[in-house]
Order: sequence, then structure tokens, then C-alpha cells
Amino acid sequence: MALNPTLLLSVLIGIGVLCTFGVVAPPLFARPKAFDSRFSAIAQAGTLGGAAAAPARAGEKTRKRTIQETLKELDEKQKSKARQRGKPSLVIRLRQAQLDWSKQTYVGISAMAGVVSAAIAAVGGLQALACLGFGIAGGLLLPHLFVGMRRGRRFKRFTKEFPTAIDVISRGIKSGLPLVDCIKIVANEAAEPVRGEFKTMVEDQTLGMPMDEAVARLAERVPLPEANFFAIVVGIQSRTGGSLSEALGNLSKVLRERKKMEAKIKAMSTEAKTSGGIIGALPVVVASLVWLTSPAYIELLGTETLGHIVLGCCAVWMTIGILVMRKMINFDF
Repeated sequence: MALNPTLLLSVLIGIGVLCTFGVVAPPLFARPKAFDSRFSAIAQAGTLGGAAAAPARAGEKTRKRTIQETLKELDEKQKSKARQRGKPSLVIRLRQAQLDWSKQTYVGISAMAGVVSAAIAAVGGLQALACLGFGIAGGLLLPHLFVGMRRGRRFKRFTKEFPTAIDVISRGIKSGLPLVDCIKIVANEAAEPVRGEFKTMVEDQTLGMPMDEAVARLAERVPLPEANFFAIVVGIQSRTGGSLSEALGNLSKVLRERKKMEAKIKAMSTEAKTSGGIIGALPVVVASLVWLTSPAYIELLGTETLGHIVLGCCAVWMTIGILVMRKMINFDF
């Protein structure tokens, strides 16, 4: 029996109309829920009683607006300083690494590193051009890596000791001491490198610099988020007022939680880093073992042009894979 197209179209239109009515009609005829009625009543009560609290709300809005403007100003000032500074100069990097080298000393050490690198390459039997390349690379890279390692290690020690210094300042302010005296206590009692940085801050303040500017210079000397947070908190309190001890207590808690999160992420990524190291070293280890056990099986890679091409392609792909794995398992905090 053939279906009538007109009848089938009418049935489909009827089903569509019923579905549309079923979606649109219930909200129109639904009774208001209990929580909606209660919410409306609370909103009306708040509106009726809002006239008495209007001055308090206006003062709170003014304070919030002032804090927002201060934050915006500090952020713009820090961005402009960062654009002006760009990358830290050699003198700043040496100072941040706590090295008393001058530029001449750094150049001399770079020259010595280059000569030693070239001598090691010559002892290894390389040609003169290769020895020159090793000397240039060693002279430029080795001192730079050493300064960067010292600088990073010092920043890690600062990050570890800084929350304790903030706790000392917060508790001193709660007990009634002024901020300058609390900073002097940290400058005398804290561990390095926090003690040295706070001593510099006390010296700047003794010479007549306002405290907020002295703290801002701390964030310039130690370009870490922790020091930047501390500078922002002190700058806001000096301009808008408020409880500095409470703000510093919250900052100390945030820094400690941040440190815990960093340790947790490192612990969770240790397995991935170990797996990545094993995967990256596996081709080299296997090729070395095959070379020791069956040199005739693998010597074509070192004697034939096609073998050289294969080794080059393998090196490129392995480097890409290692860099991708490194990007996946390294996290910025």
C-alpha cells in the first residue's frame, strides 16, 4: 500500500507543531518556584534597605576604584620599565649572580675558557678549523652558562627564604612595630640572599627614598613574581591605606601555596622526565651496543653516503622528538 505524500506531510507538520508547543508552552504556564519567590523577596528587601547603606557602599566603591587605579598605574610603570630594560645587561647579571667580576674580568675568563676548549679539541685530534670553532663556542658559552647557573641558584634561595621574611614583617606590624623596623629586623636576621637585598632596601630608605620606591627597586634587582607581589602590596597600602599585616599574611600564604604547587608538579612530572630521558638515550645506547657486538652490521652507516644521510635524518628527527618531549614535561610557574 503506497503512502499518500499529502497525508505524510500533514502528519510531519502536526508533529512539528506539537513539539514546538511542548517546548514553548510549559514556561508560560509554569508556577513560580519557591526559591524564585524567596530570591525576589530578598532582592526587594535589599532594595528597600539600601538607602541606609548607600554611604558605606559609596565609600567602598571609591576605595575599590582607587585600588584599581593604583594597580593599573603600577602595572603600566612596570611594563614601561621592562620595555626600557629589555634583557638584563652583563653588569646586572653579574650582580644578580652575586659575582664581583668586572667586564674586563669576564672577558679574560671568556678568553681562558676559549683557549682551554680549543686545547681540548686539539688533544682530541680535530683539525685547526674545528678547534677554532670549539674555542669560540667555549669562550662565549661556558662563562654565560656559569653566570646563569649562579643567578638561577641565587633566585631559588631567595624564593625559599622570602615567605619567612614576609611572615616576620607581618607579625612585627601586628605587634605594633612600624614597617621600617620590621624590614631592619629581616635585614639583620634573615638568611642570604634575602638579608643582602633587604639591607640594600634599608640603605635606600635611609638615604631618603620613600619606602614604596625602595621596595619597587627590590623587584627590579630580583626579577621574580614574589618580589613583584611584595612591591605591589606595599605600593597599594602606601597609597590607599588598609591593613598591611593582613595583606602581607595573605601574600605569604599565596607564596607558600605556590611553592607547594610547584613541588607537586615537579613530583608528578618526574616520571615523565625519566621516561623522556630513557627514550632519548635509547637509540644511542642501542647503536653503541650493536657497534660493539656486530661492527660489520652497522659500519655501512659510517662509510657509505646513504648511511651518512640516514644518520643525519635520524639525528634531526631524534632532536625534534626530544625537544617536543622537553616542551611537554617542562612547566612554567
